[in-house]
Amino acid sequence: MQQVDFTTLTAACAELQAGWIPGRLEKVYQRDRFTIALCLRTLQGRGWLTVAWHPQAARICLADPPPRLPDTFTFSDQLRHQLNGLALVGIQFIAPWERVLDLQFARRPGDPILWHLYVEIMGKYSNVILTDDKNIIVTAAHQVSSQQSSVRPIQTGQPYEHPPALLGDLPSLSESQERWQERVSLVPGALKRQLLKSYRGLSPALVRSMIQAADLDPNQSTETLKTEDWQRLFQCWQEWLWALEKWGQVVGASFTDNVLEKTDHLTKPALVGEAGGGFSHIGVTTNDNNQTRPYTMKPGWTEDGYNVLGWGVVKPAPNVQVLLHHYYTDQLNRQEFSRLHNQLTQKVNNFLVRSRSKALGFEQRLQQSEQADEYRQQADLLMAHLQDWQPGMNQITVLDFETNQPLTISLDPDKNAVQNAQALYKRHQKLKRARLAVVPLLQEVQGEVEYLEQVEASLIQIDRYTTPEDLQALQEIREELIGQGYLDVRDQRSRDVTEASEPYRYRTPSGFELLIGRNNRQNDQLTFRTAGDYDLWFHTQEIAGSHVLLRLDPGAVADEADLQFAADLAAHYSRGRQSDVVPVVYTEPKYVYKPKGAKPGMAIYKRERIVWGRPQQAEHYRTADISG
Repeated sequence: MQQVDFTTLTAACAELQAGWIPGRLEKVYQRDRFTIALCLRTLQGRGWLTVAWHPQAARICLADPPPRLPDTFTFSDQLRHQLNGLALVGIQFIAPWERVLDLQFARRPGDPILWHLYVEIMGKYSNVILTDDKNIIVTAAHQVSSQQSSVRPIQTGQPYEHPPALLGDLPSLSESQERWQERVSLVPGALKRQLLKSYRGLSPALVRSMIQAADLDPNQSTETLKTEDWQRLFQCWQEWLWALEKWGQVVGASFTDNVLEKTDHLTKPALVGEAGGGFSHIGVTTNDNNQTRPYTMKPGWTEDGYNVLGWGVVKPAPNVQVLLHHYYTDQLNRQEFSRLHNQLTQKVNNFLVRSRSKALGFEQRLQQSEQADEYRQQADLLMAHLQDWQPGMNQITVLDFETNQPLTISLDPDKNAVQNAQALYKRHQKLKRARLAVVPLLQEVQGEVEYLEQVEASLIQIDRYTTPEDLQALQEIREELIGQGYLDVRDQRSRDVTEASEPYRYRTPSGFELLIGRNNRQNDQLTFRTAGDYDLWFHTQEIAGSHVLLRLDPGAVADEADLQFAADLAAHYSRGRQSDVVPVVYTEPKYVYKPKGAKPGMAIYKRERIVWGRPQQAEHYRTADISG
């Protein structure tokens, strides 16, 4: 995951300074243990400023409003107590080329500064620290004791100290190309590595994009560069420093020692990656020219990172705030999706193994109980042939009443004929009682297996992260398993689930809408709440899978192509997706019922018809997906 470097931080702060300072702080909300959201109101509008000290995703940018859930964190409570109602009157760097911001709060613009909120964007050492006007630490997101760090402890009541200064030469606009080239090429080596070693204030992502913008290879040796190569690279170097100077003027800082002459450079925030996509006005709240507008990323784009200078194969973002919010939300969602998917898959597999083993044991006991009538028949025959018994016999052969064929009965030589018959009668009664007890237990565990297979099918179909809906669907599965007692609620953080996710949406060849549940919660919603009198309900026959709903207008009739389309997708979103053909039933929703006490996603149906679904064919229907 790419980290926020000094260049990106400067561009982000320039936008915030221009559009959101001054702004009154109305609310403080802590989203998780690494992120707080500050609600700012200006004359132009209201927005939420995200400040994160995540070790991999530390950042400051405008983002979505937080969920309507209780905030139980101590750090945010302390910030609310000290800062609520005050005005954010400035965002400044504590020193040139340092990734530490000073958010300054006062009663109103022009008044003395009362509080400083220091935001340290420093990778795994990132932190957020509140101090008073005398720079005494009042609270910190992450306190560091003297045992943890003898260089820079961070504790309440202690003076705030700046992070240790980084070593290295500073980039300068006044430096000539000859001096710059000499410094970079002094020791031969890979171009990217030499730039990083020669100057401070650079990040690997920035250097890579800068070199690629000059049409060079980051790994090529400095000895192989021609004169024109050095010229193109130095031009990009100058372009970067011009941009930094422009943004630095906005936030009241200067990072070069040259008088600015060129002022027409604009921020060009963009994702760097491959293939289509782009930003559209759906879903993400941010600020664009002091207006609150929604943005999200269209499908089809695979990002490798981002930059704020428009270098590389890019998809432009409306502004730096949208860029940072989208990139880090997407990356953190991917991490959480992978972790949660692995956890749920392992848990469900473990429960399935146990339940199937239990069902096998019950089936074996049931098979044994089927011999109960044989023991009663042997007892009856033994009582009818008492005269043929001799003391010490360990078996006796008699004629079967029904087949008139010889039947050998094993005997206990220490018992007489009547005692042996009584033992057979007792065994018959015991097995008969066992059958009555085992049958409901077997039915219960079979229902459990069926339910877990349904959950497993949902996990299989949500096998990779593509949109936030995928993560939300996984979180709903986790909540369901907690509710069903399969997961311990004490070991789960469920505060991030806010509202129901949306099902997959497709269009059939005739233009009808097709809805497919992502999990049991959506399956029940589609089947028992969304479905109308004219719709058709699809499901794989005796195979765990998603509920599929074909929406039809009154009087409309689905043709064979529509039915086949729905059947193919129902087969694809099931445990039979690897098969060539899968039986799929469909019926009217009024003939689908949920048994009393049934688990989520379970349903029974009648008056069904069968269509053979082709799960492999469904791969070609991806272009018809209109979900999200």
